[in-house]
Formats: sequence, C-alpha cells, structure tokens
Amino acid sequence: MTDFSTVEKNLRARGFAVQAFATGAEAAAYLDGAIDGKTVGFGGSATLNALGLYELLEKHNTVIWHWKQEAGPARRAAMQTDIYLSSANALAETGEIVNIDGVGNRAAATMFGHEKVYFVIGRNKLAATYDEAVWRARNVAAPRRARQLNKRTPCAVKLDRCYDCKSPDRVCRALVTLWAPMEGMKTEVVLVDEDLGL
Repeated sequence: MTDFSTVEKNLRARGFAVQAFATGAEAAAYLDGAIDGKTVGFGGSATLNALGLYELLEKHNTVIWHWKQEAGPARRAAMQTDIYLSSANALAETGEIVNIDGVGNRAAATMFGHEKVYFVIGRNKLAATYDEAVWRARNVAAPRRARQLNKRTPCAVKLDRCYDCKSPDRVCRALVTLWAPMEGMKTEVVLVDEDLGL
C-alpha cells in the first residue's frame, strides 16, 4: 500500500482538502455521494474515464464533458459549472499539482470559476519533488497523451521524452502549477492507491 502521509500533510499545509482511498471504486463512490444536484464539468482525463465518474454523476447531476458531447461547446460550458473534476499529470510529495494542457480548458477551469474543484490522482502520478513532478508531466504524461491522440510529434513516435518540438501537433502548450488553492474556490485532492491515467 502506498504511503500517502507525506503528500497528504503537505497538501493540507498548502490549504488543499485531501481524501485518500485504497481503490478507485471507493474514490468514485465518495465523489458520487459528495456531488449531488450540481452542474459538473470534466477535464480531459483518462483517470476520470477509468473510474466511470461521468456515468455515475450524470444520474443526479448535469454533467458536461467534451469527451461525451460536442467538444467546443462542451469545453466552454464546463467552464461555468458549479463543480469541476480533473486529474493531474503529476503531484509532488511536497504538495504542488502539475498539469500540462494543449487547448487550455482544463488548466483554466482548475484555476477559476467554480464552487469547488476536485483533482482525482492515482499513485502513479506521485513524484518525490516538484522538479520530478514537472519532469513526469513533460516526459511521461505528455508523450503518452500525444500518442493517444495519434499525433505525429517526436515524443509520441518515440514515447521516451519531451523534445520541446515546434510541431503544429504539439499537445503541451502550457504548464500550470498549483502551489495552493486559488482564492475563492475550494479545491480537494482525492488520492487513489491505484495506477490511474497516463
């Protein structure tokens, strides 16, 4: 079992709420109980998809996700929901949450406009330090996402590291670090002791 005690302590010290679960099913059940009668936006996330959260939450919430609806309008509508769910490309044990984005909807939505944001993060996203978290986001998560999207970037072809390419297919166009919850918006990190997402 993963020891989340250090990252939990550091996240709380930074002002984040934290919940930790042994399984994705337990985390999904928790979120299903915590979010009710709300408008809910989803960021692009293999983690959220693997947990079946869209199907769970749509039974008693209005859920907007560009993976399930027309992308352009859904991305814009998700920016104005009560609740926003995302994952992260990496989480440092020191408490920083790191995300890379290509379109910008996910990065922007985790920083403004909602009552509450939840980050659902599997153990595979954990890195010992902030620098290692940034390295993971750039050299592990982004190449995997580029390949998943059938991009022809060097990282997607070789799946080994970021080449800081100038390709029009580039999926990593911005890197965002949350050092603390944004003012006026509650932020909760849901840790899961399973490998989830990219």
